[in-house]
Amino acid sequence: MASLSFQHVYKKYDGGVVAVSDFNLEVADKEFVILVGPSGCGKSTTLRMLAGLEDISEGEIYIDDRCVNDVLPKDRDIAMVFQNYALYPHMSVRDNMAFALKLRKMSKDEINRRVSEAAKILEIEHLLDRKPKALSGGQRQRVALGRAIVRDPKVFLMDEPLSNLDAKLRVQMRVEITKLHHRLKT
Repeated sequence: MASLSFQHVYKKYDGGVVAVSDFNLEVADKEFVILVGPSGCGKSTTLRMLAGLEDISEGEIYIDDRCVNDVLPKDRDIAMVFQNYALYPHMSVRDNMAFALKLRKMSKDEINRRVSEAAKILEIEHLLDRKPKALSGGQRQRVALGRAIVRDPKVFLMDEPLSNLDAKLRVQMRVEITKLHHRLKT
């Protein structure tokens, strides 16, 4: 994994709206951090700036010792899990998890190894041939996490990954994400 550093980061939109103001944060390698705050305070915008999906207005963002302000999203080595899971409905669980690896032109053996390993960690091995519509909310969330895990990125970002789950499942998934953090040593 990697360390992160936000140094005096601002996000200002046209019309003078300031979404993020002088944000500073240091995250050590293997540290698990949760951004908490009211709706509209800039949490998602901050994650999107880190991922390269939003330009920053001022300041610098570092992954390890590399300033990534001008680095394309695809070159930042970040895996992001959104609240809507972002699964391809026409693909099986296996194909959803393997998609980014196929784009990287990895060998079939390496893709199969990574998908099998992630499926085992997430306890979804029995779901690999199903389509997303045949899965529960918790199972879809695990598949979305699996898509991130197989990439073995420097940084995992999760933007409200539990918000679409019912209260009971939310508690269970918090426990699962904590276990996953310890197991992957991220």
